[in-house]
Amino acid sequence: MRIVYVLTSLGVGGAERQALAIADRMARRGHSVAILALRPVVVEEWPTGLRVVHLDIRKSPRSVIAGLMRAHRFLREFRPHLLHSHSFHANIFARLLKLLFPSIKVVSTVHNVYEGGGQRMLAYRLTDSLACRTIVVSQAAADRFLLLKAIRPDKCRVVPNGIDLAEFTPSEDRRNGMRVELAAGSSFVWLAAGRMVPAKDLPNLLRAFTLVREAFPDAQLWIAGAVPGAEMKKVRRADGIGWSLVGLSSSSRGFHEGVRRFGLRRDMPALFDAADAFVLSSAWEGMPLAVGEAMAMEKPVVATDAGGTRELVGHAGIVVPVADAGALAAAMLDLMNRPSKVGQALGQSARARIASRFSIDSRADAWEALYRAVVEASS
Repeated sequence: MRIVYVLTSLGVGGAERQALAIADRMARRGHSVAILALRPVVVEEWPTGLRVVHLDIRKSPRSVIAGLMRAHRFLREFRPHLLHSHSFHANIFARLLKLLFPSIKVVSTVHNVYEGGGQRMLAYRLTDSLACRTIVVSQAAADRFLLLKAIRPDKCRVVPNGIDLAEFTPSEDRRNGMRVELAAGSSFVWLAAGRMVPAKDLPNLLRAFTLVREAFPDAQLWIAGAVPGAEMKKVRRADGIGWSLVGLSSSSRGFHEGVRRFGLRRDMPALFDAADAFVLSSAWEGMPLAVGEAMAMEKPVVATDAGGTRELVGHAGIVVPVADAGALAAAMLDLMNRPSKVGQALGQSARARIASRFSIDSRADAWEALYRAVVEASS
């Protein structure tokens, strides 16, 4: 098959990483694969050896039209059987391309329980007929989009994210080396990871960690993740959140004591190794990749009940209500107070759950089967 993946950008987000992981596996299986990125090249992008065409679309109607023309030229040359788009802007753009190439099949993927307000949901409804399938990464997200009538039930299917177990495999030697490098000492280290955007609700995490530090003064919280420029401006306009993000970097006393922000890291498996447990404080999610990666690394997980998090964690971690710093802190303290062997057993159970239900190879099998069904249905 000839497959084109349509992404908003190759920026370092979970949806982009998952899409590129599937695209890479399709290429390894002998399919012809290319990437269409709507936006210009950004400073931080996921690396890929696949062919990438940037459409350089910006916020103007003229730019959108020029981008459609570039995409038209590329698709006329590449002659794909199928477009697989990811997240709102790319989903709508791929559906518009269907108008130019009626024979091409379009599969849309929704990566979050919240992809915008009423206007975006209306856009999904109005363009629904242009997509053969709309895939959602969690049942929680599917339920919401079906309730909003943004997806027709007969076109909706849940395909959760997948985790690369070969990449995310724990190493005791790497753990020891990284803890020395980062001067972790004997402290209990909590790791949080993800782009610093409102969905991650970092104020909730910081409030919870303040309570944890009262009981464990030596505890550390490490936060890894990029701060997108546009999102940062948006966050700074929100009460409380902006102050929290700006203050995360290196404050040595008061509210942020014990907190270290690393920014974007390319060595996440090593950082997972060095940590003792993983924490997610999100207000909304689709199905958080970082939680699945932590589970694959055998880390005990405490997470808020956002989107498909509970579906991912199951009984292999602790799930608490969203926006409840007290409950989040209580769960973190409960884990820290347990014997270390209990945490280890929970981590081993977590990796086993990922291996049995959420491996990237099983997801690639599911996607390949879906692609074939969609393409062959038209032949």
